[in-house]
Amino acid sequence: MDTEDTTIDLNGLDLTGMAARIGRTHLRQRLGLEGDHEVFVLRRPGAHFFYPENWYSVHGVIRACLRLSGLYTRAQRNARSIQVKHHPVAITNLPSAFEGFRILHLTDLHVDMESRNTHAISECVRGLNYDLCVLTGDYRARTFGPIDRVLSGMATIRLQLKGPVYGVLGNHDTLRLVPGLEALGIRLLLNEAVVIERDGETIHLAGVDDAHYYQVHNIDRASAEIPDEAVSILLSHTPEIYRLAAHAGFDLMLSGHTHGGQICLPGGIPVVWDARCPRAMASGPWRYGTLTGYTSVGAGTSVVNARLNCLPEVTVHELRRAR
Repeated sequence: MDTEDTTIDLNGLDLTGMAARIGRTHLRQRLGLEGDHEVFVLRRPGAHFFYPENWYSVHGVIRACLRLSGLYTRAQRNARSIQVKHHPVAITNLPSAFEGFRILHLTDLHVDMESRNTHAISECVRGLNYDLCVLTGDYRARTFGPIDRVLSGMATIRLQLKGPVYGVLGNHDTLRLVPGLEALGIRLLLNEAVVIERDGETIHLAGVDDAHYYQVHNIDRASAEIPDEAVSILLSHTPEIYRLAAHAGFDLMLSGHTHGGQICLPGGIPVVWDARCPRAMASGPWRYGTLTGYTSVGAGTSVVNARLNCLPEVTVHELRRAR
């Protein structure tokens, strides 16, 4: 096998040490796939016309339909009307020290989409009561290009977050974001796990890299140091790996990605949720075997800055011992 490093333009970013941390194969695969993706979207003749992010005519059609229906202004306003949802989670054998432990869950922020959205998110999380914050990916709107605006937007939100903050990457995110996000105090879990300690007792928090587009998730690696009897929580950008998570023994999986459909039928029924999972897992709480799951509809928007019958959310999960 060729053992020479793959040369990839990282725009001057230093990823020294990343191979030792996540594994040389993971690093090369992730960066290589990102490079392939950029070539496909931007440089391959004609290919960009068939990639959804470049379907500006489709963006226009959606906006035109909303305008014709008289719903466009409302849909734009909805995009900044962020709800705070509270979700109780019953976990068997939860250590007593974690009774009432609150986890703030943010996802699909897409901070470079619209600065007013970022401001609304910052204002929404200000003053919330929680013990730990988790981010389940898609910090940016586009899947290629510069990351400066993303890091600037994330810095704005990070100022309003307290306590430890952990996150994972989504299908819109590049590995090049990791140094900048971690410099802001956001610890990325790239097929990794950490121990959360409280009053001498522990639970385990694991996170996997994107399982939707890049498919470089590795649950085995992420859970390698988690004892069988331990309470464990998995962060995955997409809920699509619910079977793998359940059979790996995780108690709780927190996800996003779907936007809950973003523009939905009355009653919040999604028409499209862009994930290989049942509709019931496209938003809100769900169960699969012994696994409890929650798919947040996200706090941001993608493709068009509009939401209909699907308000954005941030979620506070409160852990309780199952009775």
